[in-house]
Amino acid sequence: MSVMRGLSAFPITPATPEGRVIEDDLRRILTRLVRAGVDGIGLLGSTGSYAYLTLDERRRASEIALDVARGRVPVIVGVGALSTRDSVALARHAADAGAAGLLLAPVSYTPLTEDEIAAHYAAVAGAGGLPLCIYNNPSTTHVAMSHGLIARLAALPHVAAVKMPLPAQGSIADEIAALRPALPEGFVIGYSGDWGCTRALLDRADAWFSVAAGLWPEATLTLSCAAQAGDAPGTAATEDRFQPLWDLFRRHGSLRVMHAAAQLMDLTEADPQPPVLPLPDSELPALRAAIRAMGG
Repeated sequence: MSVMRGLSAFPITPATPEGRVIEDDLRRILTRLVRAGVDGIGLLGSTGSYAYLTLDERRRASEIALDVARGRVPVIVGVGALSTRDSVALARHAADAGAAGLLLAPVSYTPLTEDEIAAHYAAVAGAGGLPLCIYNNPSTTHVAMSHGLIARLAALPHVAAVKMPLPAQGSIADEIAALRPALPEGFVIGYSGDWGCTRALLDRADAWFSVAAGLWPEATLTLSCAAQAGDAPGTAATEDRFQPLWDLFRRHGSLRVMHAAAQLMDLTEADPQPPVLPLPDSELPALRAAIRAMGG
């Protein structure tokens, strides 16, 4: 089974305002995920603040995560960076440290051509030598990957999965039906955007790259299993408790919400990295209600 399939939990990376990873807090959060038995941990994704941390702190976070997991849960490490040089260095470090896979977004200040994106992915995938997931995240990278580009990247050695956003137009089922024939056999199609991912699993997506699972792994596993089993009524009933959280994600973005939730749950005191501001105090009553609905 691919390390990318199933439910991957994407936790925050607690850090000081100066960008120093808070080791005890990160260990505390990751231990909950390992104990719950999520299918994978997506370290240093967007909610993990990878773009705001130095390369050294990202390496340190990877080493902490791999020490906590100790092979019990595969760890997929985000290696997106402005330069191919830095992404290659991060990929090599992750591989040497024992990561199970890599996650790569085409991060750039200068808009990239498809040829530049393909060269970037080829270099990073080759350097890491691990299963690599294409991170298609146009809301942050401003790169909207076409199906043709995804197919081109999927043909590269070691590229094994794609992390898709919820489609702006059309249905997830139609998108998956369009992608499958263009991708290698066994290639993993997964989705992010938690509020739409059960629909994706019901429509036969292979993976849910979940922010909520970073703090509520057991509840999210229950929901994921119902959707993967094709149990639409059970999925809908289980997901009712998530709706207040989904509403907050849509209003404020998961990065702010998850940091505030982790604080309310006494897991860390860390805020998002500046210049990102914390969740407004006016939303804390709604967040407390959402945490209660989640059962913790």
